[in-house]
Amino acid sequence: MIIEVKNVSKSFKGVSVLNHVNLKFQSGKIYSLVGSNGSGKSVLLKLLCGFYEPTEGEILQDGVNYIKEKKFPVSTRCLIEKPSFLPELSGFKNLKLLASIQNKISDQDILNAFETVNLMQDKDKKYGKYSLGMKQKLGIAQVLMEDPTVFILDEPFNGIEKGSTKRLRKVLKELAKKDKIIIIASHMEDDINGFADEIYEFNDGSVVKRKKGERVRNY
Repeated sequence: MIIEVKNVSKSFKGVSVLNHVNLKFQSGKIYSLVGSNGSGKSVLLKLLCGFYEPTEGEILQDGVNYIKEKKFPVSTRCLIEKPSFLPELSGFKNLKLLASIQNKISDQDILNAFETVNLMQDKDKKYGKYSLGMKQKLGIAQVLMEDPTVFILDEPFNGIEKGSTKRLRKVLKELAKKDKIIIIASHMEDDINGFADEIYEFNDGSVVKRKKGERVRNY
């Protein structure tokens, strides 16, 4: 799969957030988006998910402008900003409820996602009792469970302990080898030079590609 961001700009109430951005995301690669708060990273992720429409330009998924056609992008799952689930339901019941929308995976697939994010021991605990790290893990589990082609993750490792973070980076690397597209917005150094195949730095609405190993600003 190829996702093309072609000359995309986005403004809110006359305030420009993204200016004529051109990017290409291909299957089999991990992409890291870096930049300060308000630099446009999350806005781009929401555009890729079809939550926003570009003010100018277009976004194509294998040549299809899904936003123009009022369609959700094919086989795409995301975790953007803070995850939110029903507090009175357990982690497992929350994911089972989401899975029932498309009804294409089994309970075992959901349990496998819990195992992958190291949350199995807390699957029956109410979401309202989850810590920050547990909430992040559940958010990642809901992205993983239906085995999408495109994974969009906004600061996914926030609050997650080092051991689980290392494990999840390994999982994402393995997924990329299976022709998935992994797009992560992060400020963590290990998600930049030590993890991603390609790095894009956001600054004042523009986006610049950085070489691996090249120093990026300290955000």
